[in-house]
Amino acid sequence: MTGVAGSAPAPSDFPPGPRYGHRSVADVLSSAAAVLGVPGCNNVLELPAAERVVVVLVDGLGLEQLQARFGYAPLLRNAPLLAELDAAFPTTTAASLASLGTGTPVGTHGLTGYDSYSVELGQAVNMLGNWDQRVDPVSWQPVPTVLERAQATGLDVVTVSRKKFRSSALTTAALRGGRFVGADSAHARVRAALENLTAGKRCLMYFYWDDLDKTGHASGWQSTRWSEHLEELDSALRRLAAGVPKNTLVVLTADHGMVDIARDARLDVSAIPGLLDDVHTTFGEPRCLQLRLEPQDSQAQRLHLQEAVIQRWKDEFGDQVHAATREQLIHGGWYGPADTIRAEASERIGDVVLLPASDDMALHDIARIGTKTLDMVGQHGGLTRAEAVVPLVQVAGNS
Repeated sequence: MTGVAGSAPAPSDFPPGPRYGHRSVADVLSSAAAVLGVPGCNNVLELPAAERVVVVLVDGLGLEQLQARFGYAPLLRNAPLLAELDAAFPTTTAASLASLGTGTPVGTHGLTGYDSYSVELGQAVNMLGNWDQRVDPVSWQPVPTVLERAQATGLDVVTVSRKKFRSSALTTAALRGGRFVGADSAHARVRAALENLTAGKRCLMYFYWDDLDKTGHASGWQSTRWSEHLEELDSALRRLAAGVPKNTLVVLTADHGMVDIARDARLDVSAIPGLLDDVHTTFGEPRCLQLRLEPQDSQAQRLHLQEAVIQRWKDEFGDQVHAATREQLIHGGWYGPADTIRAEASERIGDVVLLPASDDMALHDIARIGTKTLDMVGQHGGLTRAEAVVPLVQVAGNS
């Protein structure tokens, strides 16, 4: 890489970013709201007309994984594939669900990874189940959600999800608005959805399914258990599609895909001498590791340190990792159009961002996060096709 790290283009080998505003997960719920006439929402995905729209979000169901296991999902195999969509970047639940929920890129909503960096606290803060109590979800993500905007028009707005997510910080930050209907089992969630869809009543429904992602992390998406959970999902969708009122559109998408990482490829980068020198903290995830560097006295010194740290990682891993600075990725559109990035959000991104170049390596900072993370088989966060491309499938509604 040549030139000044902060102003030079991202390295040519860095994978392309999401197609926000055209074909991304950020466009799904907003397109559904546009079908129902919510002002300010655009149907960029050209969803068909309907009186009710149900958006099913399946956590961890990348297009590659679905296609590889179509034998377990006959309904999804035969349903129309409306589009191949890009997950948000990083390809992780917090970032993509917030993009789905707000209809905006990551640089606008500010949930910049599994962990983000809090300038106010001077440390990494988790964006999922271990949200720091000192961080207010609405202050962290102040953009009105699609569900809030739809509710303001008088639409019936419903979330169907596990009971434990009713008051979670992520729900509050990214998916607030409307009525929350809690149901835990697969059968209960489908029943709850059908009970809250009424003929003649216009409705926008968000339906969350997290079983596949949990199984993928524990056993890998290539496991028998994962295929069995996909089969259960397909069966549940069949019941849902059969029971919805007429003129109801049901579409399915996902927040990210997944890759299975062999145990010996889950690397502890904190054990490599010198690799984390000049790093204040790591954060993000092992498939998209972000580095917050030690503060410098001037911008020129900071840019020089960014280049030095990138070179250190390149010396260690060569072309096995993609590396870029925060500025390169912001200016290149990975977090959305550069002129839409909130200043607070930009500070939550690493000074240096590192992606494994292939689907067979993960970068764990065991000194910070502990050894439990090494047990994860299925992982995501990077920009391989297996992680970044998700389906948009029409489960029910007019063809």
